[in-house]
Amino acid sequence: MSFKLTILGCSSATPTLYRHSSAQILNVNERLFLIDCGEGAQTQMRKFKIKFQRIDNIFISHLHGDHYLGLMGLLFTFHLLGRTKEIHIYSDPGLKKIIDMQIEISKANLLYPLIFHSIDSAKSKVIYNDDIITVRTIHMDHRIPTVGFLFTEKPKERKIRKEVIEKMQIPVKEYEKIKKGSDFTDARGKLYKNDELTISGPKPVSYACCSDTGYTESYIPLIKGADMLYHEATFMQDKLKNAREKFHCTSIDAATIALKAGVKQLMIGHYSARYNDLNPLLEEAKTVFENTILADEGVVYNI
Repeated sequence: MSFKLTILGCSSATPTLYRHSSAQILNVNERLFLIDCGEGAQTQMRKFKIKFQRIDNIFISHLHGDHYLGLMGLLFTFHLLGRTKEIHIYSDPGLKKIIDMQIEISKANLLYPLIFHSIDSAKSKVIYNDDIITVRTIHMDHRIPTVGFLFTEKPKERKIRKEVIEKMQIPVKEYEKIKKGSDFTDARGKLYKNDELTISGPKPVSYACCSDTGYTESYIPLIKGADMLYHEATFMQDKLKNAREKFHCTSIDAATIALKAGVKQLMIGHYSARYNDLNPLLEEAKTVFENTILADEGVVYNI
C-alpha cells in the first residue's frame, strides 16, 4: 500500500516569495487527506497536479491563520466545480463558527454536504477510522488549542506460507480465513495453528505530523517508532528564547524529540521567514538526529 506525502507549504506565520503557509497532502493508497490549509494551498495543488476533488477529509491543526486561511477558498472552489460528494472537516469547534459565518454572509448554498467533526485538543483520540487507516490526535503545547495528527496503517493480513499450503493441499476457499488469522483442520481432524500456516505481514506504516508546538516530551509515547515524523523547527538554536516565548521549537528541539521517540526519519518544517537558506537548520538538526530531511514544497516523499 502506498503512503506518500506532498508538502504544499512549509513556512511559518508568514508566507515568503519561495515558501507558502502550512499545508500537506497525504496519499494513502490513493485516498487523499489534506492536513492544514494555509493561504495558497489550492494554487499549490494545481501547480503540483494534485487531484484535489479526491480529497474527502481535511484536518486542521489549530486556528492560527497560516494553518487554515486557504480553507474557505477551497470549499467554495469545490462548490463552483459542481462537487456533490460530502467533505469532512476535523478541527477545533471554533472553525465551524468561521465557516458558518462566511457561508451565511456570502449567501452560499453549497452543493455538497459539509460535515464538521469537533476536536478536543486536550486529549488524544482516534478521530478517523476506515478499512485501511486510523487517524489519532496528538496534544500540542501551543498558545491556543492545537493538535498534531498520527496516521497509522491498519495491520496487514498475514501471508500464507506457500510451501505449507501446497504440502497440505489446503483448499483455495480457506485462504482468506487463514490470512485473517484462522486455524485449519484437515480431513483427518488434525488442527494446524495459524502461525504454522502463515507469517506476519509487513509492519504497518505510520506518519506523525506535529506542528505547532513548544518543546514537550508529553507525546513521545504516541509517536514512538513512527516511520516519518514531521516536526516544526521554526527557529535555530540561537533563537531558543524566541522559540520558548512563542511556543515553538528549534531544529535541536525537533531532533531531540525524534531521537527520544525512536522514529525512522525526521522531516523539519514550518520555517521562520527570517531564513532564506535552510541548510543551517538541517545541519543543526543532524547533529542530534542524523536521518533528518528538509520539508520541500512539491516534493513527493515515500513513507
